[in-house]
Amino acid sequence: MVLLDTHIWLWWLLGDGNLILAEREGLDKLASERNLAISWVSVWETEMLERKGRVSLLPGFQSWIEQATNPEFITVLPADIAVVLAQRNLPETFHGDPADRLIAATSILSCYPLATHDQRIKKSGVCEIWE
Repeated sequence: MVLLDTHIWLWWLLGDGNLILAEREGLDKLASERNLAISWVSVWETEMLERKGRVSLLPGFQSWIEQATNPEFITVLPADIAVVLAQRNLPETFHGDPADRLIAATSILSCYPLATHDQRIKKSGVCEIWE
């Protein structure tokens, strides 16, 4: 199982962003095997981005999110207290973005490598990175 950072999930589903062909193909393969996951934080973060007009989700947020979280290809990891507690143990040098902190903590607790292009997360070394 691989956990997707929000931007990777959106780039993959929307067909834009900075994913290279090998990453897209890898994500497609993982999806066909039901080996992809996102944190509940990504659903919330996507709603915020859509509401602010930073992403366009057609035909609308509700329909898009229902399709994008289809359990036939992706698992949505739920909110729980353990994730909140785990993010408190991240090093002081880890950046303060709440979504990134919760997603990194989810990766640590689930033992799923994280697919991300976020250099701050990668350089932190707090969780395994999917390459």
